[in-house]
Order: sequence, then C-alpha cells, then structure tokens
Amino acid sequence: MNLLEDLRWRGLVAQSTDEKALAQALGKPVTLYVGFDPTAPSLHVGNLVVLLVLRRFQLAGHNPIALVGGATGLVGDPSGKNEERTLNSEEIVGQWVSRIHEQVSKFLDFSSKNNAAKVVNNLDWTQPLSAIEFLRDIGKHFSVNQMLAKDSVSSRLEGGGISYTEFSYQVLQSLDFLELFKRHACTLQLGGSDQWGNIVAGLDLIRRVEGGSGHALTVPLLAKSDGTKFGKTAGGSVWLDPAMTSPYAFFQYWINTEDRDVINFLKVFSFKTHQEIEALESSHNQNPGLREAHRALARELTSLVHSQDICDRVEAASKALFGQGELSELDESTLESALAELPRTTLTSLTQIPSWVDLLCAAGVVESKSAARRIIKEGGAYLNNVKIQGEEFAPGASDFLFGRFAVLRKGKRDLAAVEYSKKG
Repeated sequence: MNLLEDLRWRGLVAQSTDEKALAQALGKPVTLYVGFDPTAPSLHVGNLVVLLVLRRFQLAGHNPIALVGGATGLVGDPSGKNEERTLNSEEIVGQWVSRIHEQVSKFLDFSSKNNAAKVVNNLDWTQPLSAIEFLRDIGKHFSVNQMLAKDSVSSRLEGGGISYTEFSYQVLQSLDFLELFKRHACTLQLGGSDQWGNIVAGLDLIRRVEGGSGHALTVPLLAKSDGTKFGKTAGGSVWLDPAMTSPYAFFQYWINTEDRDVINFLKVFSFKTHQEIEALESSHNQNPGLREAHRALARELTSLVHSQDICDRVEAASKALFGQGELSELDESTLESALAELPRTTLTSLTQIPSWVDLLCAAGVVESKSAARRIIKEGGAYLNNVKIQGEEFAPGASDFLFGRFAVLRKGKRDLAAVEYSKKG
C-alpha cells in the first residue's frame, strides 16, 4: 500500500487538488510543508493530527518542512467566530515561536542524509518586505471577490465584520507557499480541511508569479463520536507541553477515549501497521473491558510526546492509584502530577489528622459521613491501597507519602487526595 492509500485507510485525506497527479509526484521525493501559528505557548493534541502526517511523509522518503508562523502569528487567521483574535505582542509571539519550534522538532528527523527535516519561520521573509512591495508584488495577484467568498470571511461579514488585518491573512499564508517554492522547491502543502482556501490561494500565487505548479492535501478536522470537541477536557485543551498538561493527565486523556473512538484514534495517531491495528480492533470488539486498544493508544502517544521513560512512570502511577502497584515505589513528581487530577483536601498540620470518613467528606467524594461509614462497612474503603477496617480510623503522619500525600479510595475507581501543606 502506498502512502496516499495508507492515509486514506487511516481517514487522513479530506481534499486534494488532483490526487492522481499527486500520487504520480510522490513516486519521487517531494518537499512539503505544514504551518503552525503561535497562538498559544504550546501546540495541543489537535495539532498532532497534521504534524504526524508530516512525519509519515518523511518516513516515506519525502522532505518535510515545519513552518512556525512568526509573521502570521502576529496577524491571526480568521476563526469563523464573530470576533477578532486578540493580537499578542511581538515579544510574546517570539517566545511562543521558540517553544513551538522546539516542539515540532521532536517529531521529525534532522539527521537524515537524504531527507533531513527543516523548521522555518515566515517572519524571515515577511519582515523585510515594505508595505509598498507587499501590495505591488504580492497583493496585486489576489481577487477581493474570491477572498470574500472564503467561509471564515463571509461568515464574519454577515456578523460584526472583519478587520483588514485578518482579511489579509490569506495573502500572507500564500506568500509562505511561494517563498518555500522558490527557496526549497516545496510543491506540496498539508493542512487541516479548514485551510483549503488558503492553500489553493498559495498554489495560484505560485502559478501567477513563478509559472510553477504544486499540490494541496488537507486532513479532516478530527471529531469525537459523541459530538464533543476533540482535544478538550473539563480543564481545557490537552497541551503537548508537560508544564501545561502533565504527562499523567495526557496519558489519562487517551486511556479515557470513548470505546467508539479508540480504533479511529489509533488509525489517526498511531504508527502501528494495519495488521496491528486490526488485531487491536478485534480484541476490542471481543472484550472491550480489557481496554487493550486504549492502553496501546495511551502508551504510544505518551512515549512519542514525552518519552518512553516518562510513559512507563505515569502508567505505573495509573496502576498504583487503583491498587495494581505500590504507591511507595513512585517518584514524588509523578505522584504529584497524578494526584493533581483528583478531588482533594488540604491539611496544615499532621498532629491531629481527621478520620478517613472526615477526609473523604472534605474532599467532596461523598455527600455525608454516613455514606462514608457505609463504604467502610461494605469493605470498599482504602488509604494508600490498604483496606480500612474501622469507622474511626485516622491516618498517621507516617501514612503521608513523601511527607505530603495520602490517597483515599472508595470502591475500585473513586479516588481523592489529601495533601499536607504548611501554607494551607
């Protein structure tokens, strides 16, 4: 199966200018690019979809370029919402460019002798342009009528309008494709399906200015089967930066994938073969309770984004929290990040520690003390995975792991944390 067939099997093809011509072009190494605007300090899991497609192209022998939009990030792509994006300062955008440059670099190979990856910043060719040069040499090739027809523009015109700043975004993105065509013989742009109009405009600019041609390939915007937005949790976006989404929370996001989505997500994000994914699908259909496909997805993505070592540690923490491993064997930082996702109560002293019943109520896991006592009577109460026998049981200072944490559990899956903090 060739690369395009593999992408289609994985559900990663939305639109192409001429798939037959593209398939012919891919018979030899081509140079292609994907752009990432610094709209936040980190990429999120939604960005992974197209970033990993870029990686697939490199593994197939093609030449990948990851573009970080130091220029376009200062302007902002019209979102389709009836409001302008907030413009960030040059200093902030510059900081985010550096962070995203580092992030995308983790997924590409820069040491290959034949098709080493490149990371570029479109500020390098946009900033030297004067306003007159931009308007005369680039702007004259764009039809305002065609630009107005773009969905994200037309929807804004029906509402509160759009500034010239955001309206000009398509011209800037098209300039990127033209510059990469001239500098690196780049003939293919990848992007999300919402970028189709911008990508095709870039191809048209290459034709008008250079008399050249190229290709466009877009990837569907990933959706969840329950209708909720992919990459979002109750706490917000799932980020690739471990300081913004802990590796434990990242692992749990994939483990908690809906059963209806897990095989689709494996196709989109995993580098497993078709046979391996089909075997996981068969296992999942026969016994969903084993969650074998979920674990495979969580392990691969956490290893890819954070490292195999970190993945091993967060998986050990996940098991230990539910009584399948020793909490005392976890390192402090991993335990802390795991407990950060749980309901909690904080103590300012370890001299007079409340009972297990009082702690569980304080953490908000049960509605009343009588409910907590009933859990103990039924044998479903645990402290640090050790079963609680009496209703009056209270932890001691020695029960606090690293002198800071104790883990409450009711039944098999309901957890809460107790943290000792001198600051309260």
